[in-house]
Amino acid sequence: MDDANAATGNGNSHQTSLGDSSVLDVYPLSCYYFGSMDSVPFKNETVADRVLRMKANYDAYGMRNCVAAVIVYVSALQPELVVMDKVELFKHPHLLLLQVQNSIYKLPGGRLRPGESDIQCLKRKLSSKLSAGEDGRGPEWEIGECLGVWWRPGFETLLYPYLPPNTKRPKECIKLFLVKLPTSRRFIVPKNFRLLAVPLCQLHDNDETYGPIISGVPQLLSKFSFNFVEP
Repeated sequence: MDDANAATGNGNSHQTSLGDSSVLDVYPLSCYYFGSMDSVPFKNETVADRVLRMKANYDAYGMRNCVAAVIVYVSALQPELVVMDKVELFKHPHLLLLQVQNSIYKLPGGRLRPGESDIQCLKRKLSSKLSAGEDGRGPEWEIGECLGVWWRPGFETLLYPYLPPNTKRPKECIKLFLVKLPTSRRFIVPKNFRLLAVPLCQLHDNDETYGPIISGVPQLLSKFSFNFVEP
C-alpha cells in the first residue's frame, strides 16, 4: 500500500450525528470563557531548515499526517462591532483560528504520532492548544465528519485539495474535520498565540492573507445550514 492509500484509510470510518445532518447548531461567543497561560517556545527556523526537517522526518517515519479542526460559532453582537481586531458580523458564522507570531494563521491541530488515529490526534491537539491546563476537566471534544483532504506532493511544493496525478509518495497529508462546540467551554491558549474569530465572508477567496486551506473552508461549509441557538 502506498502512502496515499494508507492516509485515506486512517480514521475516515469515524462517524457522528454531525455527518448525518446538514444543520449545524452554533452558539454565540458569550457562551465561552477565554483565558491564557504561559507562553510556549517556537521553532525559529528558515524555510530551508523546515525542508531539511521534513526530509529527515520522512526518512524516519514516512509521510507526514496532520489533522486540523474547523470550529464555527455565530456572533451575537451588534453589527460591525470590532472585537479582537476583527469586525464581528451579527449572526454570521465565524471560524476560530490561531495566529502565531502575529502573522501566521492556522487551524487548530497538528501532526499524528506513530500509531495514533486521526480522531485521537485531533482531540489531543485541541486539548493542548485550546484547553491548556484543563487536564481533561472540560467536555470531550466532539469530532464530526472529514470535510476535506489536502496533499503536499513534494517537500518544497504547494498544497493541493487533491492528489496530483502520478504522485505515489506524497510528503504530507492534512485532513480537515468538523468540530462541534458544546453550549459552553473554557478556551485557554498560550500568551504568544492569539485566538481569533474571523467571519466566513472575510475568509472566502482570501488566499493571500489566510492561505489556501483556510480560505477554502467557507466552500466546505456551504452544504450546512447554521442554526443559531440563543443562550
